[in-house]
Amino acid sequence: MPIVTVILPFFNAGHTLKRAIESIASQSLGDFECILINNNSTDNSVEIAKAWVEKDKRFILVHEKEQGVMFASNAGSREAQGKYIARMDADDWSFPKRLELQIAFLDSNPDFGAVSGLVEHIPHSENTKGFARYVEWVNSVQTYQEILNSRFIESPIPNPSAMWRKEVAEKHGMYKYGDFPEDYEMWLRWLSKGVRIKKLPETILKWHDSDTRLTRTNPIYSDSAFYRIKTKYLADWLKENNPFHPRITIWGASRISRRRARLLKQYGIEIEYYIDTKRGRQLDKEVMYYSEIPPPGNLFILTYIKQMNARDEIQDFLHGRGYREGIDYLLVS
Repeated sequence: MPIVTVILPFFNAGHTLKRAIESIASQSLGDFECILINNNSTDNSVEIAKAWVEKDKRFILVHEKEQGVMFASNAGSREAQGKYIARMDADDWSFPKRLELQIAFLDSNPDFGAVSGLVEHIPHSENTKGFARYVEWVNSVQTYQEILNSRFIESPIPNPSAMWRKEVAEKHGMYKYGDFPEDYEMWLRWLSKGVRIKKLPETILKWHDSDTRLTRTNPIYSDSAFYRIKTKYLADWLKENNPFHPRITIWGASRISRRRARLLKQYGIEIEYYIDTKRGRQLDKEVMYYSEIPPPGNLFILTYIKQMNARDEIQDFLHGRGYREGIDYLLVS
């Protein structure tokens, strides 16, 4: 039995698949199997995969007819023989010590169910600057507590950089099908079940970003899809952790912030106040000027501010007032 199974789905990835496979074949740890899942490719991807399977028995080719990376990844998971499972995408590149470092961490930390690492952003056009900012943020979220507190801002784990215990996937389930990003939903679900996740301080993956990647073209990765699924898990968290449930205060009175926050209403959450940095705004709820918020212990704040710099300033302000993250407030956007 190999110690780890690498799941690598592909669809028409003829121009990048060889590079991805080579990065796994060149790992410093050789005790692995890599399951290549063909998801109805019509280019030369299958020929590339077959060539590797013939010369290296650690590589296995399977076919999944149900279209979608979620179906392909789950098909690979069903075939996996390893104690650990690592994800990999057909357009990325793993650093040589990736598997070795992640396995060493999980072997030494039995209380952790999954581990990721830092990623290097590889842009392909000027249109990827927004994604570069996301990579900068996601690399800054490393400890379990940071991941836990930040999980409602963005997806805190780059999917192709992750490794987890097979028993965790068997207990809590793999990717689910729906109108939401399947990897983000899985991380939210696992974290809600108490699965501990951490990032290694080493860069373990070159994360290639192109204009045609699924996260840019498929509606299940849109902003609205992210907010729908995060709101569901956020509402569950608030029921257990908000001492003023179902009442909350929203920091962010713009039209976009209010629209996103109102998604909570379907789960019985009541918006009591909005906090704004401008005076005099008239809304359907009372608007509180930010410097006039009461001391901690009087309300629970969710911040719906997207801009990273503004979000950091709000967090510094709240800490200066004695507010504690995860107890008195939570960053959501």
